[in-house]
Amino acid sequence: MAIVSTSTSAFFERSRTNLKDLRAQTETLQSQLSSGNKLSRSSDDPVAASRLRSLSRLESLSNIDKSNSQRANADLTLADATLSDMSDALIRAQELATQAASDSISSDQRASIGRELDSIYSTLMTLANARDSNGHALFGGESSGDAYALDGSGNPVYVGTTTSGTLPLGEGQTVARSLTGPEFLNFSVGGTPTDLLSVVKNLGAALQGAAADPAGAANDGLEALKAGLDSLTTGQTVVGTRLAWIELTADRRTNLSQLRSTEEADIGSTDIASTAASLQEALLVLEASQASFTKLANLSLFNNLS
Repeated sequence: MAIVSTSTSAFFERSRTNLKDLRAQTETLQSQLSSGNKLSRSSDDPVAASRLRSLSRLESLSNIDKSNSQRANADLTLADATLSDMSDALIRAQELATQAASDSISSDQRASIGRELDSIYSTLMTLANARDSNGHALFGGESSGDAYALDGSGNPVYVGTTTSGTLPLGEGQTVARSLTGPEFLNFSVGGTPTDLLSVVKNLGAALQGAAADPAGAANDGLEALKAGLDSLTTGQTVVGTRLAWIELTADRRTNLSQLRSTEEADIGSTDIASTAASLQEALLVLEASQASFTKLANLSLFNNLS
């Protein structure tokens, strides 16, 4: 009698275990379908879970790099627009200097040109002290205040830092977010260092009587203005190159992000069609197992004895 009891107990225990496993399998498949994720916890697949965490960290770092890239792009775009405005103002200054160099105009007309050059100088000073996307000096390097100030004699002086701040773009790549004023406003004329702001300021004063030969000063100023425009053009080229570099790294970042998304989907996302088929199969097996268990459980050796 003990043998029959033990066998019956083992049969029921095995059946319960098998049915429990089948129910757990169907519940897991149902959970994967509803959540869209293969893994509900790391222990389901430690290697896959570790890789998913790594991909998530890489995506978080990529988002930081993207934010830096957007800031650098905004600042360099502002710098490019400001340099374009400076170039327009300088072209007008060249036109005025050409007029002032002519012997056919009067002293009063030169003085009037000088006053317009004063206005251009004020515009250039305002542009040189433009602000970046964070409200700091656009051309002042790391300075939070103005890039240029006036000394005791009223001459423009650079008061920013020696270099512009750099921002990381990812994968060890960085970009300077702007230019410092001296990088494009300082240049040499005939081997003599000067700066664009002083050139325009002094030319305006010369045409209003500060020079003994205003026409000669205007003629000499043309060379300096041309050198200044060349320096501005070089600055714009540098800024344009940096903007192109940011765009290139942004494209690469987007491609890498798409690759990570694809890998995450392959590793952690549920294959709806395959999982649905597996669930249907598991439910069928579970239903058949339950029916078989019920039928077998009702059988008895005594039913076969007459």
